[in-house]
Amino acid sequence: MDESITLDELDWRILSLLQADASQTNHALAAAALCSPATALRRVKRLRDGGVIERITALVAPTAGGQGLSAICEVSLDRQGAEHQAAFEARAVAEAAVQQCWQVSPGPDFVLVLWAPHMAAFAELTQRLFTQDANVRNVKSYFAIKRSKFAPTVSKPSA
Repeated sequence: MDESITLDELDWRILSLLQADASQTNHALAAAALCSPATALRRVKRLRDGGVIERITALVAPTAGGQGLSAICEVSLDRQGAEHQAAFEARAVAEAAVQQCWQVSPGPDFVLVLWAPHMAAFAELTQRLFTQDANVRNVKSYFAIKRSKFAPTVSKPSA
């Protein structure tokens, strides 16, 4: 993100509206943000070009198409060098089943959010991602029973 971009009240209104529904037309966005369509279009372009809006995507229900399981995995590496962490991170983000990859501290080195259509697919994924990597020391997996909240939104910071 371009650190030189300063967000004002209108920018935050537009961002809030887009995070709630990015499929709305520019005219609808402008009306809800209380600005002209030209201003809304110009602001959205500036926010995209500046990296504030990383991308626009559709959120698909995790049970779309039938079954599925979500898992949160804590991964601890044996060797902690930057090159070892980068190598694991590259392998993790290359896997389509890895929805999120966070390097964290303290505790485990990484926390991954995974989705698989069934347990056999999850087992295959863990074999590829964890078991075959000699640098993975420990993995602890938690399986989601219920999703109570999922809100990938960012709000205006309090003053």
